[in-house]
Amino acid sequence: THSKTLARGKYVHEMQIHRVKPEKVEEYIQLLSIHYPRIANDPGNHIHLCGSWETIIGELDSFVHIWEYKGYPGHQQTLERLAQDKTYEQFIKELRPLLISRENKIMLEFSFWKTSPPQVTNGIYELRKYNLKPGNLLEWEYYWRKGLECRSQFCEPVGAWFSQLGDLHTVQHMWTYPDLQTRKTTREAAWKVEGWSDTVYKTVRLVDSMHSYILKPLDFSPLK
Repeated sequence: THSKTLARGKYVHEMQIHRVKPEKVEEYIQLLSIHYPRIANDPGNHIHLCGSWETIIGELDSFVHIWEYKGYPGHQQTLERLAQDKTYEQFIKELRPLLISRENKIMLEFSFWKTSPPQVTNGIYELRKYNLKPGNLLEWEYYWRKGLECRSQFCEPVGAWFSQLGDLHTVQHMWTYPDLQTRKTTREAAWKVEGWSDTVYKTVRLVDSMHSYILKPLDFSPLK
């Protein structure tokens, strides 16, 4: 299976996307700044908060959160524990009226791209989403593994994941840059490296659609 062939296998990642009512954004950030660190720092939960970001280019008033579980058992144990947590129950009751919608997906990280540990860059983050044509994940991974060697010479890769549950046939990867101008010059420099143009040529034909979002980390985010 793809999960055995492509994934590191140690962790399971969950991406949450919250679309917040514009007039409730400040209240939303304040609420999460209390409860997300509490959930992440509780040693009884088998979970780690990778990062929390606000979208500043893309779908505005939306927020992205990436959680890391100790495998599927850790995911199940954490959900069962939170279901018995009265403080968490109250948090969800307060959260729901602030939202337009929310969604999540379960992802696995690629074996060649370990998710970054907590760090402070004081920069921006770019989340890129690729909806692949069904059946092309193995081929995409083969070419992208080579292409990463070109790109990582110029900027810091944060993580890359492929979906297992939720939005299927989807690859997402994240980068961090000091600013948008550095992103521009970095991407231009990558085109001059032998092998990068070939990677783009061979992977773009495997993709149905792609999206790019620029994110700003929230104050409590471990990656910021």
